[in-house]
Amino acid sequence: MRVMSAGDGYMYLLRTVAASDGDRSMSTPLTRYYTAEGTPPGRWMGAGLPGLGGGLIAEGDLVTEAQLQLLVGLGRDPVTGEPLGRAYPEYRTTAERASAQMRVEGLGNGPTARAAGAAASADEEPVARRRRAVAGYDFTFSIPKSASVLWGVADAGTQARIAAAHHGAVAEVIAYLEREVAATRTGTTGQGGAVAQVDVTGLIATAFDHFDSRAGDPHLHTHVVISNKVQTVLDGKWRSLDGRPMHEAVVALSELHESLFADALTRSLGVQWEPRERGRDRHPAWAVRGVPEALVAEFSTRSRHIDVETDRLIEAYVAGHGRHPSAVTITKLRAQATLATRPAKQVHSLAQLTAAWRERAGRVLGRDALVVMGDPVVLHAEDLPLSALEALGLSVMTAVSEKRATWRHWNLIAEASRQSMPYRFASASDREAVVGLIADAAERASLRRTPPELAVSPAAFQREDGTSVFRPKHSVVFTSTELLEAEARLLARAALVTAPRVTVPDSVARRRLPGGGVLAADQLAALSAVAGSGRVVDVLVGPAGAGKTTAMNALRRAWESAHGAGSVVGLAPSAAAATVLATDLGITTENLAKWWHSHLADGTTFRPGQLVIIDEASLAGTLPLDRVTALAAAAGVKVLLVGDHAQLQSVDAGGAFSLLVHDRPDAPELLDVHRFVHEWEKVASLGLRQGSPESIDAYASEPYGNRGRRDRSHYYCQRIRSGQWPARTPQRVHAGPPTQFCSVRSPRSSRGIEDCGD
Repeated sequence: MRVMSAGDGYMYLLRTVAASDGDRSMSTPLTRYYTAEGTPPGRWMGAGLPGLGGGLIAEGDLVTEAQLQLLVGLGRDPVTGEPLGRAYPEYRTTAERASAQMRVEGLGNGPTARAAGAAASADEEPVARRRRAVAGYDFTFSIPKSASVLWGVADAGTQARIAAAHHGAVAEVIAYLEREVAATRTGTTGQGGAVAQVDVTGLIATAFDHFDSRAGDPHLHTHVVISNKVQTVLDGKWRSLDGRPMHEAVVALSELHESLFADALTRSLGVQWEPRERGRDRHPAWAVRGVPEALVAEFSTRSRHIDVETDRLIEAYVAGHGRHPSAVTITKLRAQATLATRPAKQVHSLAQLTAAWRERAGRVLGRDALVVMGDPVVLHAEDLPLSALEALGLSVMTAVSEKRATWRHWNLIAEASRQSMPYRFASASDREAVVGLIADAAERASLRRTPPELAVSPAAFQREDGTSVFRPKHSVVFTSTELLEAEARLLARAALVTAPRVTVPDSVARRRLPGGGVLAADQLAALSAVAGSGRVVDVLVGPAGAGKTTAMNALRRAWESAHGAGSVVGLAPSAAAATVLATDLGITTENLAKWWHSHLADGTTFRPGQLVIIDEASLAGTLPLDRVTALAAAAGVKVLLVGDHAQLQSVDAGGAFSLLVHDRPDAPELLDVHRFVHEWEKVASLGLRQGSPESIDAYASEPYGNRGRRDRSHYYCQRIRSGQWPARTPQRVHAGPPTQFCSVRSPRSSRGIEDCGD
């Protein structure tokens, strides 16, 4: 899902639409658009359509560019042009803010001010970064790659049936979203006020089908743009969608679409499905049995390019931040890689694409692509016994608790969809019922943390299910008794002092580092505290850039001097982080999940006297840490958790590292951040890390910390660089830009040129 901004953000959906009239919906015979270059026009969908234009727009009607401009671009009725509630808010650009500030400072509206404003608009603030109102949400529904490959090489009739299964799944998910997710807010947050989350009449959406990826591989997917404008059931007024549940439900909706599509395709074509591994740290992917993996790989050109660029961005992140990115950050880096490697979209007809795909498939397989069909076995909701549903619910709760300390409804729905994927169902309602029953069982197996409502709301303020509109839907937070017990065990092991101890020899303490220096005082103090504490579970805290890797290397040398080579091993929450740790310390490492799997499979364990370093511990789940430290305590091993509890944690993190740090007053910590040049930056960054609002004043007091000055300094520096203004000017108002705004110097300053460093 991506947020769509007001204005012309919708235009990319129209660039590939075939320029011809008539119904080109993919649910109609493919021959109606098979030879036309481009993709079918968009179509309207959603239960909120009757509220538009006096009911003149119906489900399935084609979308015109003028209608999109009115609804998405301007927030108006696509038929009448009337405003749908409040107009979209407008936000000033940097040039506008800078011009206003210059007028306040007496620089006026003269040529200099206009030139500065133009420079700011052209040079500093790319259009993509300008703040704009939210016009809608673009949900991209893609079918599994193996199904796209099957669709790409199949005959026209089979293509139509696959497309129909996809469209049916999309329609069911949108209907589910309308029932379970879509809502708006009304009320006031002022004194004595309250905000209610209330139901809407339905969604207003447009759906655009695309055939291929930008690399020209088969990739059947649909962009469903959901308008931010919704009509409230309570009073009929037009308001904005509540975006919070839209974001929270994204993963669950994606899993639901995939399972609904799999059901529909099995009912239509009789295909069977199987899980296929996708590498470490990733869930298995369900694929159509009979579509060879070699063929899937042949048509995954775009994914390979993105993977290569993502790996490069991860390496750059590690080099710049001194730590491996979290799962959330990796997702953002992959999105960045997707944009960076995106080629221009080539428009072809489906006939041209299909012919090329079949030819490529023939080269890979040496024969026509065949899919093993069988008699589909489909289930109804009542076919699964309650005992099976309860067992699946417990399994769902256990899987979620492996990575999260707390969870909500949508986390359970997503996992319930994954775990019910091996089953095929007779209808979407059967699938939804079973997923809901499994999630309900998982909630019953969980421990509720959110207190119940203290009073019953009046009927006017209740939803159909009896819940209060003053509490957001599906907002209850859960945990488990097992997690609470695991936290207690971790705290107890952290208090044990039966682990091996070592002293730091002078040869390690005084060793010259690659940069020419020696261990800093805080590094040596933390190193000595960890080495000699005797704690079974110890911690080492440090922000990025504080020298954790240097300290760990020194600890490794000290430990190996006492216990021999190979006595230090490493673990990490992810395979990539484990690889970085192995490279940095020169030790054997593995990710936590795989190490535990090896322990169960072949008895892999620790040996007495070892030091086990778990890096990026703030991203590790509570239950994996509990299991590993239990084995360590029994084997006479010391476990060191390394990380930063103040770092914004991944949504998957269990929070155990922070718990252990805050449970003791003397947690070893590295305090000197080496990456900053100016002392005030070090102090301010550490203050922000600890949540001190006063630290913001330090940034505001510095020239480049002030937003208004930074806005102006950038385009002033751009003019200086280009020679349009002199780098040194007389001290008068209209001579040009004040050079003190160029506050970050570079080697160019030695030639009389200031660099804004931005």
